[in-house]
Amino acid sequence: MLDLHRLRLLRELKHRGTLAAVAAALSYSPSSVSQQLSVLEAEVGVALLEPVGRRVRLTEQAEILVAHTDVLLERLERAEADIAASLAAVTGTLRVAAFQTAVLALVPPALTLLREEHPGLRVHVVQAEPEAALPALLAREVDLVVAEEYPAHAVARPAGVDAVELCGDEMRLALPPGSASPADEPAAALRALSGRPWVMEPAGTASRRWATAVCRQAGFEPDVRFESPDLLVQLRLVEQGHAAALLPDLLWGGSAPTVPLLPLPDGGRTRRLFTAVRHGGEGHPAARACRAALRRAVERARCLP
Repeated sequence: MLDLHRLRLLRELKHRGTLAAVAAALSYSPSSVSQQLSVLEAEVGVALLEPVGRRVRLTEQAEILVAHTDVLLERLERAEADIAASLAAVTGTLRVAAFQTAVLALVPPALTLLREEHPGLRVHVVQAEPEAALPALLAREVDLVVAEEYPAHAVARPAGVDAVELCGDEMRLALPPGSASPADEPAAALRALSGRPWVMEPAGTASRRWATAVCRQAGFEPDVRFESPDLLVQLRLVEQGHAAALLPDLLWGGSAPTVPLLPLPDGGRTRRLFTAVRHGGEGHPAARACRAALRRAVERARCLP
């Protein structure tokens, strides 16, 4: 009979790419991981790894084993969920990964609700963008992800993930205080800032690609003088009159904006937020409770579904 622990090591290697990465994630030595995979090869009776330069890759037979391992792990996930659901109280530990504005506006009120309604549930939170959080979900480093995706820049949702939409979050044009009032028509208002400095997220991110596309559709190339993945840094630059930006309603968390805001042209101005868990984990009471708390937090933040 094949050993599930060794099968999981093989699966981890597929997702993480190197023996060193698997070892670091699971607190083993690379030599120990290599030895366990060698034992698995002997159990299966075929080669599972083949060298490619200084790295290794999975053989066709190894890919077959990983596919079956995914099914086994999903069944175990459902078993854990069923056991937890049979208990009277929601307990245990839930590991959550969320992007910055969700951490600022939605996670704290959701944690308050969970603390009041499920005091036996321990919640760990890490800030992470979807590009890192969703692979971490599949690698079983976290249990629930709060992610975002921009119009025409959908996040790749890997197989094995149960995704549920949380809300829409409108993006608006943020103006430095004292700026001359542009025309009322949204496209003209955006074009009026074509010669101003801009602050955006770093090149290569989904937000940056979307924001650049919005400006180009308005007929200009944005003069991006400032880059930061931190929306609070972007906001401060706008507040101090150094740049214009495209900021989400969620950033205000239901409070009054601190800078003038204007709507963007119709079409492609609302990003979508969603939660994700591994297949088999959607029925876990902790995941259900967290998703429910996040939906209530959305209502409080006035982030319209």
